[in-house]
Amino acid sequence: MSSHANTKASGLSDAAVIRLRALGRWPEFESGRYSVTEEVGRGGMGTVFLAVDEELGREVAIKIPNAFASADLEHRLRSEARVLARLEHPGIVPIHDAGRLADGRLFYVMKRVRGRTLREHLHSVPDLTERLRIFERICEPVAFAHAQGFIHRDLKPENVMVGSFGEVMVMDWGVAKAIGGLQSSVVSHSPQSTVAALLPVETGAGTVVGTVGFMAPEQARGALADVDQRADVYGLGAILFLLLTGRIPDADSTGSLRLIKVPRPVAAICARALAVEPSARYQSVTALADDVARYRDNRKVDAYRETVVERVLRFGRTYRTAILLVLAYMVMRAAVAFFARW
Repeated sequence: MSSHANTKASGLSDAAVIRLRALGRWPEFESGRYSVTEEVGRGGMGTVFLAVDEELGREVAIKIPNAFASADLEHRLRSEARVLARLEHPGIVPIHDAGRLADGRLFYVMKRVRGRTLREHLHSVPDLTERLRIFERICEPVAFAHAQGFIHRDLKPENVMVGSFGEVMVMDWGVAKAIGGLQSSVVSHSPQSTVAALLPVETGAGTVVGTVGFMAPEQARGALADVDQRADVYGLGAILFLLLTGRIPDADSTGSLRLIKVPRPVAAICARALAVEPSARYQSVTALADDVARYRDNRKVDAYRETVVERVLRFGRTYRTAILLVLAYMVMRAAVAFFARW
């Protein structure tokens, strides 16, 4: 008998059967503290559920492995939770709790983040200056993580959330790596992290970790020993390119920026961040963010060599009010002198 016939025989609708199957996959907590309400994301290794923390009366997000975890996967899930626990920053989702389900699987509890992904949010932000401000906000938690000894390795617009009050959070630290070591936690809970989610657990030399279009060339080669904070600089450069063009960077990124008439200093900043060789990029996320801030403040940026005309025009924009006052004063003095002869 077909499943459809079975459904009719039971008197349940297809939607009801699907709902019951979903409920069967939901985690059970021995303490009874968390009540799951819905599944919100599923990757190759982990699933994220929305739940209510009955003790505190708030919504939370809970991540669990999809199946009974091997010792290695369990270690990596625990490592991911510990990375998030160490990265206490307003732009990084905080972790509230960790433990084991009734079936023995590990889980950890995070803040429930509300908002839209960066890609979705862009449609409501046509202004270049505002987009650059958002970009600086993205850089802040990444720079903080670097200062704490971790790199993200999967920076992309789907892993950036923008809240209704303008708050910006960098999500999905599942493939984060400790700088200077081979220890990492390769567990991705973002449903968009298709590349990372399908990767093997091991992250030895030759393993590719990241998302096509946003990972640095050294990541794409699987050169794990060469991946450091400058790989995140490249990922941020790819996000900046998307903010400027609405597209993922390609082999002719610089030409694309010229074609749509992006301001030359901004195009130069983006091109430096996307340099193929790590040594040619900004050497830190802070340096990249500082150059963007200099452009917004109408100051000279390090990535672009101005012509004399451009320097004069920038000077004029910076001191426009003072220049206009001086010109007005000079015109007034000239007028007074002219009429004094009469």
